Amino acid sequence: MRAVEDQLKQIRRGSDELLIEAELLAKLKSGRPLRVKAGFDPTAPDLHLGHTVLINKLRHFQDLGHHVMFLIGDFTGMIGDPTGKNVTRPPLSHEQIVDNAKTYKEQVFTILDPQKTEICFNSVWFEPFGASGMIRLAALHTVARMLERDDFAKRYRNGQPIAIHELLYPLCQGYDSVAMNADVELGGTDQKFNLLVGRELQKHYGQAPQCILTMPLLEGLDGVNKMSKSLGNYVGINESPGEMFGKLMSISDELMWRYFELLSFRSSEAIDALQREVAGGRNPRDAKVLLAGEIVERFHGAAAAARALADFEARFRHGAIPDDIAEVSLQPGAEPLTIVQVLKQAGLTASTSEAMRMIDQGGVRMDGNRVDDKHLVVPVAGTFVLQVGKRRYARVRVG
Repeated sequence: MRAVEDQLKQIRRGSDELLIEAELLAKLKSGRPLRVKAGFDPTAPDLHLGHTVLINKLRHFQDLGHHVMFLIGDFTGMIGDPTGKNVTRPPLSHEQIVDNAKTYKEQVFTILDPQKTEICFNSVWFEPFGASGMIRLAALHTVARMLERDDFAKRYRNGQPIAIHELLYPLCQGYDSVAMNADVELGGTDQKFNLLVGRELQKHYGQAPQCILTMPLLEGLDGVNKMSKSLGNYVGINESPGEMFGKLMSISDELMWRYFELLSFRSSEAIDALQREVAGGRNPRDAKVLLAGEIVERFHGAAAAARALADFEARFRHGAIPDDIAEVSLQPGAEPLTIVQVLKQAGLTASTSEAMRMIDQGGVRMDGNRVDDKHLVVPVAGTFVLQVGKRRYARVRVG
C-alpha cells in the first residue's frame, strides 16, 4: 500500500471537500484496507460520464489497495432522493429498479476491477427491517434537522409539498453506512447532508464515523448545467464510439481541462504538462483528441477509439459521411411526409419544433445538401441520408 501522503494526494485529486481529513489520515495510518462506499440509485437504465466521476474515484481507492463497495440502492430507489428537485419525485416500481440494476452492474465494471469490488443491494437489510425498524430509525432524527437540508428548506419556505417518505431518504442512506460499516463514503456535492447523516447514525450505533469525500458535479456538454439526460447535454457510456468521440470533441477548450481532471486516468503531472504545452502554443484540439481517445478506449477498446478518430477526421476535415449510421424505415400515410416529420420520426430531433429550428439555423442536410424549406415534402419512396448538426446522422428509407 502506498505511503499515506501519496494516498491523500490521490484521494484529494478532483474532489470538492474531505471531511474530516485528520480522521482519514488516522484511518490510513492504521495500515488496514479501508471500506469505501458509494451508492447509486438505479433510477435510469444507463450511466453517463457524470456518474463516472464517483466511480473513477472508487477506482483510485482500489488502486491504493482499499476495499470498494458499490451500493445499488434497489430499496432507496423506490423512494427517490429529492436532492436538487423542487417537487416530489415519483417512486419507481420494483420491476424498473431490478432491470436498471442489472445494467448498472454490467456498466460499472468497465471502470472498476470486478475482482476487487463488492456489489451490495440495500434491500438486503431494509426488507427485513419492517415497520417497527423504520420507526426506530426515524426516531433518531428530527424534522428540524431535516429542514436544514437546502432543498427541503426551500420547498418548505415556498409552500411546496414535502412527502413524508422523502424525509426517510437521508435516514435510509445514512443507515446504509451502518449496515456496510463504511470507513469512507463518496458522494456528489449535493449529497453532503445525507453523508453527514450517515456519520451521525454510525456514532449512534457505536461505529467509528465515516469520512466523507464529496465530488463536484460534472458540467454537461454545454459547460453550464450539470450533465443530465433530461437536458440532453450528456455523454452516455453505452453510446457508440463515434458518438462519444464526437461529443467530447465538441466541448469548449476551457471545459476540456475540467474533464481531464475528473474523467482522465492520466496523472496530475501529465495533465499539468499538457496544459503548459497548450498555453505555450500547442493546438488545444490535440489535447482534446487525447481526452476523447482515452474515454472511448476505456469503454470500447483501443481499436474502436482509433476508428472513431479516423471517422471524426474524415467527417470534419473532408466532409465524409460515416459508414455506421443508424438506418430508419418509414411508411408514409395518407398524406406525404414533410421533412420536419421525418426528422422527428427518425429520432434526429426531439420534436417537430426542434426540427424547424434546426432548419432555420442551417443545421439540416439531405444527402449533403442544405435544407432551407421547413415544408419540404420527402419522396414517397426512396433512400436518403439526413444530417442534423455535426454528429447526428440517419439513413432513411421511405416506402
